[in-house]
Amino acid sequence: MTEVILVDEDDNPVGKMEKLEAHQKGCLHRAFSVFVFNKHNELLLQRRADAKYHSAGLWTNTCCSHPLPGEDVSEAASRRLGEEMGFRTPLTKLFHFKYKTSFSNGLTEHEFDHVFTGNYDGEVQINPEEVSDHRHISFNDLEDEINRDPEAFSAWLKLALPLVIRNNGMAAGKLAQLKT
Repeated sequence: MTEVILVDEDDNPVGKMEKLEAHQKGCLHRAFSVFVFNKHNELLLQRRADAKYHSAGLWTNTCCSHPLPGEDVSEAASRRLGEEMGFRTPLTKLFHFKYKTSFSNGLTEHEFDHVFTGNYDGEVQINPEEVSDHRHISFNDLEDEINRDPEAFSAWLKLALPLVIRNNGMAAGKLAQLKT
């Protein structure tokens, strides 16, 4: 049983809850999203495993998850990057944001999401229990794909990507107007 850290609107811990129950009840909880870029400034995407209980099979950012109770968010981001993608690299926190989105299966993702970035050009060894595929993609190609088929991408990727680009000082193009 995996627990998540329940938080208030300022990310102060207010308790913990089993992960699935938190998503069933739509409780605000702490999370993180990792965006890793290669030397060509292409984002490493992952396709979520088909066995995931929400957003299964969707393309998303390099890694995303929840810190364990008592675990530092940056340490959790590094740990999960290794567990999901098979590598570690130095990560820098860019910003945090809150979002709430509901899924057709009745679950709700309500997260205080800490967003980290890093750079990596080495080998990727995905964990097939978490990830079914991966690839690098330029921002322009990603923008085109999201606008052409928004349902193929996770909700949080579409919300966080324009913020990552703006906070990372990259040319945003039309990414702020992505279809969600």
